[in-house]
Amino acid sequence: MSKQSGRGRVVGLPEWDRCAVMGVVNVTPDSFSDGGRWFDTTAAVKHGLQLVAEGADLVDVGGESTRPGASRVDETEELRRVIPVVRGLSSEGVVVSVDTMRASVAAQALAAGAALVNDVSGGLADPAMIPAVADTGAPFVVMHWRGFLEGGNVRGVYTDVVAEVVDELHARVEAVLAGGVSPDRIVVDPGLGFSKEADQDLSLLAHLDRLHALGHPLLVAASRKRFLGRVLAGPEGAPPPARERDAATAAVSALAAEAGAWAVRVHEVRATADAVRVARAVEGAREEGSAPGAGTPRPAHTATGEPAPPAAHRGGHGPSGAEGVR
Repeated sequence: MSKQSGRGRVVGLPEWDRCAVMGVVNVTPDSFSDGGRWFDTTAAVKHGLQLVAEGADLVDVGGESTRPGASRVDETEELRRVIPVVRGLSSEGVVVSVDTMRASVAAQALAAGAALVNDVSGGLADPAMIPAVADTGAPFVVMHWRGFLEGGNVRGVYTDVVAEVVDELHARVEAVLAGGVSPDRIVVDPGLGFSKEADQDLSLLAHLDRLHALGHPLLVAASRKRFLGRVLAGPEGAPPPARERDAATAAVSALAAEAGAWAVRVHEVRATADAVRVARAVEGAREEGSAPGAGTPRPAHTATGEPAPPAAHRGGHGPSGAEGVR
């Protein structure tokens, strides 16, 4: 089975022929990588349209920072930030995802034109989230989550991070299914950087096949995260700022695409859009090379265009005229 067919399809969203690219629009003053740059509605909509022009297939709009130590905004403020941007982008034909942990924000964003709910808590932060999503029939991203990160990177103790994340995600997906969300509208996300250290994030990336075993399309959100800074810094250096991690993000995007991810979520789109398209081209060449009959030598032809005789019958002085046959 090809990687492409293994990515799965999310009912209610377009079907892409490769790993999709989800661009990020943070309508916040305090996000870890670009807080404040798109806080104005007009600027946020313009930025979302620019991401689409650079190759984003869908745009994830969020009004609440989830960086470690961030305080929650109130519901009224989150709605004020998010809904006009969702409405503005969807009116331009953009496929919009809303990044929220609140059922009320999700419901109003869907009414304003959003097509997908991306909840980093997987429905745990707000008990009303799963019924709200189920009622609308919207696709839903279930991320691995161990609690709010106020006060730091909490509850990041694992004996086997891959096994535990898979088990906890499985339990969460079962709860979401029990709440009425259709199985063909669920996406899973390992939650890179959420209650995880750099080596744990890398272990999860190295074992995306274990996450695929959950049976749902996979979203990988590694963009500009702390573990990339640690990798780039090496054992002695200081991590580069978040906005200097885009090349590393594109590398992860290519690896995730090659591993069969349904989508990658990134802040800087152009390099990742190129990376996933190259990964798809290589994947296609691999599939073509493994097709029945691929690799079988084509018969040689003489100067007259007639098929040449088999090598064992060409002229020569060895036994059976087979000189040069190895």
